[in-house]
Amino acid sequence: MAVERNAAMVGTPLLMVGVALAAANLRPAITTVGPLLDEVRRSLGASLLWASVLTAVPTLCFGIAAAAAPLAARKLGLARAVGAGLVVLTAGLLLRVVGGPWVMLAGTFVAASGIAIGNVLIPVVVKQAFPQRIPLLTTVYTVALMVGGGVGAAATPWLQEQIGGWRVTLAAWSLLSIGALLVWIAGTRRTGLLGASPAAPAERTLLLRSPLAWLITGFFGLQAAGSYVLMGWAANVFTGAGISKQESGLLLALLVAAALPVTMVVVPAAMRSRSQSWWIAGLVGLEIVGTIGMLVSPTSVPWLWSLLWGAGMGVFPIALGLFALRTRTAAETAGISAMSQGFGYLIAIGGPFLFGVLHGSTGGWAVPMVMLTVVFAVDLVLGFVVGRPRYV
Repeated sequence: MAVERNAAMVGTPLLMVGVALAAANLRPAITTVGPLLDEVRRSLGASLLWASVLTAVPTLCFGIAAAAAPLAARKLGLARAVGAGLVVLTAGLLLRVVGGPWVMLAGTFVAASGIAIGNVLIPVVVKQAFPQRIPLLTTVYTVALMVGGGVGAAATPWLQEQIGGWRVTLAAWSLLSIGALLVWIAGTRRTGLLGASPAAPAERTLLLRSPLAWLITGFFGLQAAGSYVLMGWAANVFTGAGISKQESGLLLALLVAAALPVTMVVVPAAMRSRSQSWWIAGLVGLEIVGTIGMLVSPTSVPWLWSLLWGAGMGVFPIALGLFALRTRTAAETAGISAMSQGFGYLIAIGGPFLFGVLHGSTGGWAVPMVMLTVVFAVDLVLGFVVGRPRYV
């Protein structure tokens, strides 16, 4: 008997594993490039401007593809749409290593399109399949996401030493997305295919008129801008300060992994609180302290700056959690998720791109780091406002 696209998905343990593995694939495509960026650029004969564009492509794609994710869910069903996203991600990971600089950019865009589908739709899976366990599933989702990003950053230099060459090293990460796809298919076969929850056009129009929805979008966009600057450029900032490539890769991994204890301890407490304002202010404040520390004394305690940056990035799961906390229905959750990630990532694209341009034009890291401090400061203010309990 055929399973209807609009059937509700049941939150089973296998589906929870599928959510975790799908989430684990939403960062390695980005963090695996950072430790090898200089080598990739030199190998392809590309410029610093190209490197800036490469680090900005995922953010641009997240913004563009996020708008298409609800449509894909309505046409295919939510589970099939997420599965299609994993297929697209795998194709992009393989495409980006088979040609020159333009093919690298194209493959990155394709891979990021697959990630964007997961970015938007997995929170909807959590809202609809696990409505009574949103804090737990948000924690599972974000821990898996951060572990995937951290392992990608840490393991890539080591993996290159074992198998040689940046192309085969980056291509190897497609095995992770293939494995996640197989588990996702198994986990959703008997649970329904969720097609009903993504917001209809009329509901999305109402969200566009909501001041709170736009504030959430701005908050999400600026935290994304800061995060992608760190994930795309932190390794280069460390090497520019005289730290080895291997140690820079470990510092980037530490940065990503530092968000884990925050996600596991602080985020659930924040999600259960009536207001998230002070939680958000505290976490973004850590990012500001880390940025100032790296600006003033980069080589004194780089591990501390990485820890502060990473702990502050723990604000990301709270930003995701706001999609559910500030909405009443799964349809509204899908709408605010698509809106915040669609427009938010278009805002965020300026972060890594401008950071790279400022570095290229000044020849140093001081001006870009000041820019990053300003981004975090504005994000703190917006986060404090949207953390207050209310609905869009």
